[in-house]
Amino acid sequence: MIHIAPFKAIRPVRDKVHLVATRPYYTYKKNVLKAKLEENPFTFLRIINPEFNSERKTKPNSHERFLHVQDKYVEFLNNRILFQEENEAVYIYQQTKNGHQFTGVIAGASIDDYESGKIKKHEATLTSREAMFVDYLDIVGYNAEPVLLAHPAHDKLEITLLRLMQVRPEYEFTTTDEVKHELWILSTAETTEIQGYFSEMDALYIADGHHRSASSAGLRNQRQLKKKNGFKNEDYFLAFLMDERKMEILEFNRLVKTMNNLSKEAFLKSLEKIGSLTSLNHAQKPLHEHQITFYLDSNWYALNIDKALIPSTNPVKCLDTDLLTELILRPILGIQDLKTDPNISFVSGAESIESIVSTVDSDKFKIAFILYPISIEQVKAVADANGIMPPKSTWVEPKLRSGLTIYNINE
Repeated sequence: MIHIAPFKAIRPVRDKVHLVATRPYYTYKKNVLKAKLEENPFTFLRIINPEFNSERKTKPNSHERFLHVQDKYVEFLNNRILFQEENEAVYIYQQTKNGHQFTGVIAGASIDDYESGKIKKHEATLTSREAMFVDYLDIVGYNAEPVLLAHPAHDKLEITLLRLMQVRPEYEFTTTDEVKHELWILSTAETTEIQGYFSEMDALYIADGHHRSASSAGLRNQRQLKKKNGFKNEDYFLAFLMDERKMEILEFNRLVKTMNNLSKEAFLKSLEKIGSLTSLNHAQKPLHEHQITFYLDSNWYALNIDKALIPSTNPVKCLDTDLLTELILRPILGIQDLKTDPNISFVSGAESIESIVSTVDSDKFKIAFILYPISIEQVKAVADANGIMPPKSTWVEPKLRSGLTIYNINE
C-alpha cells in the first residue's frame, strides 16, 4: 500500500506563474542565469539566489546563505507573488514537450514508504550533499522541486485523470523552451479517489531526485531525534507521481579527453578484443542494447559487445553504462573514477549528435561514446535488487519546474 498526502500548496498567483516557475538553477549556463535574474524580478531563481545584485555576500551552502533564501521567500509571500491554498489538495500536472505529454499527480510522498523500501532507489547519495540539503530544508522549511516517482500502470487511475482534466486548468502557460505546463486542483472527493488508487500499489521507483528524497527523510529523522517541531508535513516530501510507461528515459553519453597515450590504431585494436567493430559512413546512435557507437578522429564506429563478456544475470553489470566503464574506460583509457576524473564529461541524450560532433571537433575531447538508452524495466530491476547504477546512467523526462507548487514542511 502506497500512501500519498494532499497539502496546501504555496504557489504563484495566476498572472505571474509563467514568470515565477523555473527550471532548477543548476540547469542554466552562467550567462543565461544572470540574464534571467536581471530581467525577471518574479522568477523563483531570485529566491534561490537572494544575494543577486547585493553587496552582502555569504558563503555558498552556508547557514547564512540559507537564511537569506528564507528571507527572500518570505518577501515573495508578503508581496503576494506567492500565496498558500486554503484547503489541502492533490494536483494533476501535465507537461507537453515536443508533442509528448507527461501527465501525473503532485502530492506528498510518504517518508515511511521511503524508509520501508516501498519507494525504491537506484542511485547512491553523497553523505556531504545530503547533509547540506538537510540543513537547507531545516532553515527554509519547504520543498520547491518535486521528486519524480514512477508508479506501475493503473488503468482506473489513468481514466480518472483524463476525466478530471476535461475542465479548464488552474494554470496553462508555455515557457520559452517551448514546453507547455498545465495544473489542475482536485477537490476533497477527487483527492480521496486518487489516494485510493495509490493505496492499491505495492511500490514506487525514484526516477529523479534521490538527494531530495533522502534529505527529506534525513530532516524528519533529525528532528525526531531532537524532539523538535513534529509537524505533520514532515512525514512526506513533494513528489510528482507518473505512470512508468509514460516517462521518457534518454541515454547519458560520454565525452573523453584522453587516449591514454594510445594511437588510434592501437585503441581500435583493443576494442576488437571486446566485440565486433564496424566502421560507419555516417553519424549513428546505437540500434540496440549492448551496441556502442563512437566518434573518433572524424570517423564513426559501432562496437557490438561480445555476449560472453556480458554478465546477463547481474542487473547492474549488464548495463551498457557499466560495460563501457569496465571494458573500455578503465582498462583501456585509464579512467578509474567517473565521479572525479577530469578526463570524462557527460552529455544527455537530449543533446543532438551534431552538437556532440562539434564539441569533439573543437579538440576539447578525443572521443564521444554514444549509448543505447536504459529502459524503465532495467531501472526497476536494479532498484529491486538494491543495486546502484553507475553515475550518469539515465536522463529522465520530464524535467520539473521549481516554484510551481511549494510544499510547506513546517505545517
